[in-house]
Amino acid sequence: MKTAVIGYPYIGENRQWKRILENYWKGQLEKSSLEEQLKSLRLQYLQHQKSLGLDLLTVGDFTYYDRMLDLAVMFGMIPKRYETEEASLETYYAMARGSKNVVASEMTKWFNTNYHYIVPEYEGKPLQLTSNLFAKLVRETVETIGEVPRVTIIGPYTFQRLTKGISEAQRPAFLLQLIHVYGQLIHELEQLGVSTIQLEEPAFTSELTEDEIALAEQLYVQLTEIVQSDIFITTYFEGIPSLERILQFPVAGFGLDFVAGEKENIAALRHIDFPKDKTLAIGLVNGRDIWASNLAERTILIETIQKLTGAKELVLQTSCSLQHVPVTVSNETKLQPTLKNALAFADEKIKELILLKQYVFNHETPVKQAIAMNLDALERLQNHPERQKVTIQRAVQQLKQSDFERQAPYGQRLIAQKEALQLPDYPTTTIGSFPQSEAVRQNRLKWRKGEITNEQYEQFNQEETKRWIAIQEEIGLDVFVHGEFERTDMVEYFGEKLEGFAFTEKAWVVSYGSRCVKPPIIYGDVEWTQPMTVKETVYAQSLTNKRLKGMLTGPVTILNWSFVRNDLSRSDVAYQIAIALQQEVKALEAAGISIIQIDEPALKEGLPLRKSAQKAYVQSGIKAFKLTAATVKNETQIHTHMCYCEFNDFIEEIEALDADVISIETSRSHGELIEALKVNPYKLGIGLGVYDIHSPRVPTQQEIETILTESREVIAKDQFWINPDCGLKTRREEETIASLKQMVKAASILKQQVKA
Repeated sequence: MKTAVIGYPYIGENRQWKRILENYWKGQLEKSSLEEQLKSLRLQYLQHQKSLGLDLLTVGDFTYYDRMLDLAVMFGMIPKRYETEEASLETYYAMARGSKNVVASEMTKWFNTNYHYIVPEYEGKPLQLTSNLFAKLVRETVETIGEVPRVTIIGPYTFQRLTKGISEAQRPAFLLQLIHVYGQLIHELEQLGVSTIQLEEPAFTSELTEDEIALAEQLYVQLTEIVQSDIFITTYFEGIPSLERILQFPVAGFGLDFVAGEKENIAALRHIDFPKDKTLAIGLVNGRDIWASNLAERTILIETIQKLTGAKELVLQTSCSLQHVPVTVSNETKLQPTLKNALAFADEKIKELILLKQYVFNHETPVKQAIAMNLDALERLQNHPERQKVTIQRAVQQLKQSDFERQAPYGQRLIAQKEALQLPDYPTTTIGSFPQSEAVRQNRLKWRKGEITNEQYEQFNQEETKRWIAIQEEIGLDVFVHGEFERTDMVEYFGEKLEGFAFTEKAWVVSYGSRCVKPPIIYGDVEWTQPMTVKETVYAQSLTNKRLKGMLTGPVTILNWSFVRNDLSRSDVAYQIAIALQQEVKALEAAGISIIQIDEPALKEGLPLRKSAQKAYVQSGIKAFKLTAATVKNETQIHTHMCYCEFNDFIEEIEALDADVISIETSRSHGELIEALKVNPYKLGIGLGVYDIHSPRVPTQQEIETILTESREVIAKDQFWINPDCGLKTRREEETIASLKQMVKAASILKQQVKA
């Protein structure tokens, strides 16, 4: 029996990785310095994991931006628009972030997580292995640590499934090429002494058709015929519906998720024979959340699996990569002990694995004491007063269908809103946030450190708000926002003002690229105690005669972008948040704010991979959103915003939210959504993002005019809003103003055409 992790957090406990990359992008680091610093970071991580006591060291979990992008570039899949076939670092980052003249590749969610990956694009060019990042990682590990690691790579079936642009006619040739480049990649690793390759296949946890299973099997039959090393298929995020068939694949072992997929995988193992000549890696410790495992229950699970399988060897590992959790609890100095003692970040999860292995072979007193302390910590948290608020729990239990519905259907509301709001045709607006300059961040830091008073802090934010109201007037936007200069993060800000949340100092996780977030911890019952946004919103509205949106984060996004208590159902926690946010909506409306945006960029993030389980999840999320807005008058316009997801298959669910207007992040895949809307028209107000805010480039007026012209084909005039893709918090001021001016100019052309 050995211990391992599928992957370790590459950002570092102090976000060192993020800073190295961003310094390079700013021109403050030469390429050689970038490489040197990233290498140092990688080796530190491996040395640290070894010092913790892991039996198997794993490489391949590190990236220069995104692991799917790593493979795409290694295989020569560089879109023609980059006007180069050279797999250089400059091209790599242009694909990830865009460049002055070229838009970035599409970005979307990694299965049901909050991580965004870069979508590979296939344009028919033959695949070839242009470079081998994994070989570099192996060499440096052998040279520095003196150990040949196992290598983890996103598997070929998952890679091809997530690649766009492959027609069914092209698929056979693409797959043959894919097998060849994977085989070549692995051959090069074998020459360095690598004997174990872990291929990650989370796509196997979805409901595959018989043809899809047969395709996956052929991939592995052909791949294992041309390589010598032991191939392990590792899955995560759920159980495998087709486990019996997958276990027949000609590989050396399998990794199964016994956290999210525990019930399903255990049930399957009771009815099928696990191959006695293969290794089983048990995804034993949750790689997706920050709660300490119940070690007593986990030891029972190990014993159960041992009896059921008789596998040649067991590997105790995390349920998925630890990139989804922070690095270590030891950095947290301000959490109350009852909560802190019940937490486990990446390092603590590794220690749990090692302790569980020790327990299997050694029942001596120190190990038993550690397990007893673990159980005591979990019981203390469960009995915490913040988890005993009966009034809040009862409010959720007593919800009825009418609590989720607006007063009138959309058609009637639209008439009332047109009369009350008096907006022009094709109104222009932004999503919510404006750039948070260094001055804004420094003001907040000084306030948090107590170096300035509350009054000084608020006065600065008011001046910044006033300045951006004037900028919006100059640009000519139709509906304004206040800019959110008082907010660090769209979830953290609200969590700090609601009961039931706790906050960390250094619990960072990666969201996309170098963008890191520090999710709040929902550990107790959620309660609204006082207005959270009214003061700033009313002040901003007083500065202009234009309509101004109140800005809230929706209940499902707060849920999905937090670490959530695991003693209640997620739907019950979402309803608690929705009831709290409903109080804020009422307060904004009472203060005279007639447009309220309730953002749900993460609505689809927690979507189960299994189609049979998706309907219940979606309905619960829709109800939570509707509960938040259900009490407003017909004249009050409710907006929402959603980020990257596969909207083509999600339009009906978005419509069911019954938001008066939705803005959607679509600039990287605009044409696909236009085609989808031609088939399935959207019946409420909608703004298709007209430019990509994740790229530093300023769009041309002509680009935006083209998008608006295409959008007119599928969106009626009364429903059509014009906006950027997402919030502008991370952009520089000059980029933002220039881009918005181009947007407003393009919109004015459209408005003139309609009048003519």
